Amino acid sequence: MDKNEAREILAGVISELRTRSREDLRALLGSPYTQEIAGPSETTYQVEVQAFWDDKSERNLRVLGSIDDGGFSAFKPLTDDFIVAPDGSFVGE
Repeated sequence: MDKNEAREILAGVISELRTRSREDLRALLGSPYTQEIAGPSETTYQVEVQAFWDDKSERNLRVLGSIDDGGFSAFKPLTDDFIVAPDGSFVGE
């Protein structure tokens, strides 16, 4: 897997997700989705996005994206995430 290419693709996916409302992101709870994206090198990557509560009080929502090329990287995909507070702000930023 070309890690630089994969990071760029995942960064684009995460960037788009960060523009969504908290309510839209809540829809990902219990319903992760996957998509295949072809990189400039013509490698096909699988991206998975899921959301889960980051705390027991179910206030902060963590959105996690992972990417792999279906080879050995599937056992240890690259990941990126962010946390959204109830007011829509990003936690830790």
